[in-house]
Amino acid sequence: MNYQAYPAWARAARGEEAAETVFKNGRILNVFTGEVLPGDIAVCGDTVVGVGRYQGKREIDLGGQFVVPGFIDAHLHLESTMVTPPFLLESSVPCGTTTYIADPHEAANVMGWEGIRYFVDSTRKVPANVYFMLPSCVPATPFEMSGCTFSAAEMDKYKDYERVLGLGEVMDYVSVVTGEPEMMDKLAQFEGRPRDGHAPGLSGGDLSAYALAGIHTDHECMTFEDALEKRRMGMHIHVREGSAGKNLEALVAGIVESGVDTAGFSFCTDDAHIEDIRRQGHIDHCIRRAIALGLAPAKAYAMASINTAQCYGLRHLGAIAPGYQADFVVLRDLRRVDIAVVYHKGKDVAGWSAAAPPLAPDSPLRHTVHVAPLAPEAFRLKAMEGGQDVIGLIAGQLATEHLTRKLPAQNGWFVPCDGFNKLAVVERHHATGAVGVAPIMDYGLRDGAIATTVSHDSHNLLVAGDNDADMLAAVAELARVGGGYTIVSHGEPLATLPLSVLGLVSDQPYEEVEQKLHHMISLARKMGVPEGIEPFITLSFLALPVIPAIRLTPRGLFDVEKFAFIASQPE
Repeated sequence: MNYQAYPAWARAARGEEAAETVFKNGRILNVFTGEVLPGDIAVCGDTVVGVGRYQGKREIDLGGQFVVPGFIDAHLHLESTMVTPPFLLESSVPCGTTTYIADPHEAANVMGWEGIRYFVDSTRKVPANVYFMLPSCVPATPFEMSGCTFSAAEMDKYKDYERVLGLGEVMDYVSVVTGEPEMMDKLAQFEGRPRDGHAPGLSGGDLSAYALAGIHTDHECMTFEDALEKRRMGMHIHVREGSAGKNLEALVAGIVESGVDTAGFSFCTDDAHIEDIRRQGHIDHCIRRAIALGLAPAKAYAMASINTAQCYGLRHLGAIAPGYQADFVVLRDLRRVDIAVVYHKGKDVAGWSAAAPPLAPDSPLRHTVHVAPLAPEAFRLKAMEGGQDVIGLIAGQLATEHLTRKLPAQNGWFVPCDGFNKLAVVERHHATGAVGVAPIMDYGLRDGAIATTVSHDSHNLLVAGDNDADMLAAVAELARVGGGYTIVSHGEPLATLPLSVLGLVSDQPYEEVEQKLHHMISLARKMGVPEGIEPFITLSFLALPVIPAIRLTPRGLFDVEKFAFIASQPE
């Protein structure tokens, strides 16, 4: 509250003098009671001073349209959109999302604090509230090979930096439940502040220990049963609907069927491509789908606003009531989430356009791909006589299956065919030459290779294909352009999307990124990647050894459930 301005604002709230701006004749959703009430919204400065009947120095007639609080994305990685934050916001703020809780651990894994600061700096002058959770697991586990290590000592320097709310998603659950000292130091630094979780499949006593450590949220629930167990332990559940991780239908259907209280649930996108945001929307898409699944509109809008604000202690956000920031969305239709106007701090966001933050051509953030020379046989994999560990993909999910299959082979070496592709992870930060190779099923790629430097969370260079020559050519192409996505066939790049900032983000306008990405996804489909498998985001998670059941790192195949490398893999 601006207490210097309070006396004048209080007079406006009491109707003794005209408010600066009054939004007249709205049907206003009260997220505290679930009621939709007719009235006016009186705003002074950037704050709502009253809801009821008011006169204003400036009046805007809403004509009986619905008004709901601005939407909040409870957990996202700005880097995953592949455009700079201003370009993302130019697309997502008109969808009603006025607040973002970002975890920049992708940038931190590549460049540490310098990577994080780039995203903080680029979100200062935007028509939205962008907050940050300080990355807790850089690298995600002790087994990974990332660009940087973000220690408890480093975190302590920046925990009170501008717009830092709390501790980012704690993926190394083993270090939590076993009380590893470095992890305990990180948790202790954020005592009394929000601490995000990442606990796919964690249950029973391990989950109890995880919650006991003071971790407040989880966004990795794939089933309602998983969400309910965590909710019963007091954890706040973020219902994720991203480009690859799509959990909304399962969780919301469970909420509707069970009638469980929705106060402990929010919406998040986690990892979403700019193309998907432009095509289907952002948090508005989550609300729309939840209502279609049978959730009461008032509950859906609360999950998109006040629930998240309360979870993160943002007492000035998430509602249309006295003392709350004037972030709200005007709707033509409540159930269809048909947006007419979006206001941030009482101002219409229409017409705002992004400008990429300046980044010098010689900036270290533009030169982050350092790959050792690879021999022609770098990706060879012996085929064992009996069954062999294989990564099985699951449509619409980030989780994988741990399969055992006999591999197709020639002269004792694995030859991708009959539903098998080859996957390799190449260390790209320090040119160590470390390479992990494994078979995957159901990616479907034929006659080529797809590669990316977006490879959660250590962001090494990841490549899949049906032949070694194209895989090697794809690695060389990404080294040439400084990171990004590429598709190669017969030794030649068919399409490449450079992501020159950290190997994660393009500083080109989103229209260019969207157009190229759309073309590349279409090309991947023609080369056999099936619907239900997002060609790039699905691929990008296959190196993250904290999501069950099996992953690949530059050091080899990793069994997430046993939290150990698979010793039986051939060299």
